[in-house]
Amino acid sequence: MSFADFKKKSESSLNSLQSKMETMDKKKSYTDDRIWRPELDKSGNGYAVIRFLPPCDGDGDVPWAKVYNHGFKGPGGWFIENSLTTLGQKDPVSEMNSRLWNSGVESDKDIARERKRRLSYFSNILVISDPANPQNEGKVFLYKYGKKIHDKCLEAMNPEFQDEEPVNPFDYWKGANFKLKVRKVSGFVNYDKSEFEATSVLFSGDDEKLESLWKSQYKLSEFTAESNFKSYDELKQRLDQVLGGDERGTASAETETLTTENTESVSEREESLSTFDENTDAMSYFNQLASED
Repeated sequence: MSFADFKKKSESSLNSLQSKMETMDKKKSYTDDRIWRPELDKSGNGYAVIRFLPPCDGDGDVPWAKVYNHGFKGPGGWFIENSLTTLGQKDPVSEMNSRLWNSGVESDKDIARERKRRLSYFSNILVISDPANPQNEGKVFLYKYGKKIHDKCLEAMNPEFQDEEPVNPFDYWKGANFKLKVRKVSGFVNYDKSEFEATSVLFSGDDEKLESLWKSQYKLSEFTAESNFKSYDELKQRLDQVLGGDERGTASAETETLTTENTESVSEREESLSTFDENTDAMSYFNQLASED
C-alpha cells in the first residue's frame, strides 16, 4: 500500500472502526431485548405492576418455561451453561456434584453447593405500570424470574386458608395484576412485599384487544428447545477445561466475592441465562443476576 492510498484510507478509518466496534459489542452481548427487568434505584429498590399472561397458541398449557443452568469459575475460566437436567437428561456437572456430595468430605459438599444448578422461570407478561420506564407500559415482554416469584404465583393458585379464593394469575379474565416490590435487605435482593391485586379483567374483556395481545406473545418453548443446550460430551469437555481435569479445582476468590455481593443466598438465589457468550465480562453477568428474580 502506498502512502497516498494509506492517506486516502484514513479518511474513512473512523467509520470503519466504529462499525467494527459495534460488531464486536454485538458479539459480546447476551441481553435479550424481549426480556423485561425492573429498574432499581441507587438504594436497590424498585416498583412496577405487571400481568402474567397465559400460554400462546401451540405452547402447551403451562404458562412458564423452567430452565436450570450452572455458573461458576474454575482455574480454566468460567463455566456458564444450561443444564441438561432441564430436559430430563444426564448432565456432567450434576453427576460431578453428586460424587462430591456423597464423598463424606465436608469441603467437597461446599464445592458442590458452590456449583449447584440454578433455576429460572420465563413467562409472558403485560407491563401495566413501570414508573422508571413508562415507555414499557402496555407492551408484552418476557419476564425471567426465580423461585420466590414463582412461589407467589403458586400460592395464589393454591391459597393456604379456606377463606381465600384460588386465583389463576395467568388468566386474561380472572387473573390479577402483580405488584412487584423490590427491596435490598441485608445486602440481598428481596421480593417478600410483592403481591397480587384483586382479580380483574384485562382491557375490560374486549375480545379484539385480547386476541391482539394473545397473538403478540412470545413462544416459551424456545427456552427448552434442544438447540439451547450443548450435548453431554460438549459440556464434559468444557467442564474439564474449566476445572483443569480436577473435580476439586476450587473457584477463585473473585467468584466468591461476586456470589456473595451480587446474588442472593444459595437458598433464595437460583437463576440461569438461556445463552451466554464466553467472552462476555463475568462481572456484567453477575450484575445482571443481582437485578433479576
